Amino acid sequence: MSDRPYIVGNWKMHGTRAMLSEARAIDRAAQRYMKAEVAVAPPYTLIHAVHREAEQIGVGAQDCHPGADGPHTGDISAAMLADAGAKFVILGHSERRGDHRETNKLINEKIESALEAGLRIILCCGESLETRDAGEAEAFVLKQLKASLPKIDDAAERLTVAYEPIWAIGTGRTATTKDIAAMHKAIRGLLDETYGEEASAQVRILYGGSVNPENAREILSTEEVGGALVGGASLSAESFLGIVVAASETEEA
Repeated sequence: MSDRPYIVGNWKMHGTRAMLSEARAIDRAAQRYMKAEVAVAPPYTLIHAVHREAEQIGVGAQDCHPGADGPHTGDISAAMLADAGAKFVILGHSERRGDHRETNKLINEKIESALEAGLRIILCCGESLETRDAGEAEAFVLKQLKASLPKIDDAAERLTVAYEPIWAIGTGRTATTKDIAAMHKAIRGLLDETYGEEASAQVRILYGGSVNPENAREILSTEEVGGALVGGASLSAESFLGIVVAASETEEA
């Protein structure tokens, strides 16, 4: 695993071939800011096209089916993603957990399938505002992770965890740096417990939830924050690159 900050753009259900110009601009800029590792997860329909365009950035997917193949109309397997050029897959995002009622068990099965296909994993976790206000945020997130984390050999080498408080995704709100640091510290403790401190050190913990060029520097300077999972701000090369620049400058400091 690289020690560089990991800045990942999740395009969600956005993007047609017209968006390839944004991907090219991000890729060119990433070649100038090598102190950060940059990646994007476009919709399935653009994975291969972005992969062909990209020279520097990583290209990944936003979900996969837990099975290798079979009668699953409309689904995409991890092996298919790898064949299209994906190097990683985002799993357990709150929008998948909510919109598709994905359970921790299902997410764990998807992770194991993706690892078997040779993909890296970005495993998402996060609490609702009600859970945080009840003082149960850390317990909730750690429970999510305990049930989802892969237990297979060398899993930590290909694992990234993304903490995304649900109430901050796409709302313009962000957690305080104190809250971010506390949650990331708790997640690191669980990773140490699960994989051992040496293996756990290979796992970067990202923050996601309304990250933008204006708040990126402060967030990325927070203890245990190893990068950012970026939603809306990643759809524009200009705004996304503002975050990449902040990450690069934070690494230099």
